[in-house]
Amino acid sequence: MTSALASSTAVLAYIPSPPQGVWYVGPLALRAYALFIILGIVVAILWGDRRWVARGGTKGTVLDVAVWAVPFGLLGGRLYHVLTDWSTYFGPGGDPIRALKVWEGGLGIWGAVLLGGVGAWIACRRRGIPLPAFGDAVAPPILLAQAIGRIGNYFNQELYGRETTVPWGLEIFERADANGRIDSLTGVSTGLVEKVVHPTFLYELLWSLAVVVLLVIVDKRFAIGHGRLFALYVAGYCAGRFWVELMRDDYATHIAGIRINSFTSAIVFVLAVAYVVFATKGREEPSTLVSKGADTTEGATGEKATKTDDDKSDSVSTTKSTTDDDTDRTSGN
Repeated sequence: MTSALASSTAVLAYIPSPPQGVWYVGPLALRAYALFIILGIVVAILWGDRRWVARGGTKGTVLDVAVWAVPFGLLGGRLYHVLTDWSTYFGPGGDPIRALKVWEGGLGIWGAVLLGGVGAWIACRRRGIPLPAFGDAVAPPILLAQAIGRIGNYFNQELYGRETTVPWGLEIFERADANGRIDSLTGVSTGLVEKVVHPTFLYELLWSLAVVVLLVIVDKRFAIGHGRLFALYVAGYCAGRFWVELMRDDYATHIAGIRINSFTSAIVFVLAVAYVVFATKGREEPSTLVSKGADTTEGATGEKATKTDDDKSDSVSTTKSTTDDDTDRTSGN
């Protein structure tokens, strides 16, 4: 009796998956995966801009850089996913056209960071600001954006781990379209639980949030710069992603029996730690972060500029008053 009660309690504690990940408004498909990625980008831009200004940079710079970095990042993320899961799209029974369907999920974070960094480098050069300093400002916001994006994986019923009986296991439902065909991405839940798995997307989300908090604390306490905070973000994320990958058993490319993402995490982690150790210490001077062509009379000097205008106005009034007095004296003579 006690055993049955415990089993029942465990089942009641399972996390249910959303019944669907796509909603249709007429011909328009609203995809949770895309919406959470967009939300993450918006949050990263808003918070990143505040952090950049606080370090001495020009307001609006993060949005300008994002115009370059985001498209490059999305392209890089998709390329990494397709290249490391080549057989799904170009192998026997694969569909090459699906490689273009980003909305179905599948963005590799390492490819996104790599090509996104190229886009950011181009934008930073155009604005005359150092890329490493910019990376330090946006590192915590980028990782927060990744955490938000993982919620999209929850709606897509993807990036989950092996089957489990832990109380917080995730229920994966069978989904079918209007014609009854099984479709896990665009279909609606039939109510049938296929399996209960480790919610590895949630583990990664929580790990990312913890690293975000750590980055903010380290940045405030030690005032590090020259790209070292960005490297800490990369190292922290890779450490979490490594053990998350060990819990997954979905299809993936393997090297020597090990998932390719585990290899990537380990290699990038070592490179990031090396950068933290050997990169320039300290933080950049705020004056080096001002964008090329920015109006330096605004912001902190705005009050000074206003006072200068008032002084000019007072000077004109004084000159006019003196001229009038001289005229009166001349008339009196």
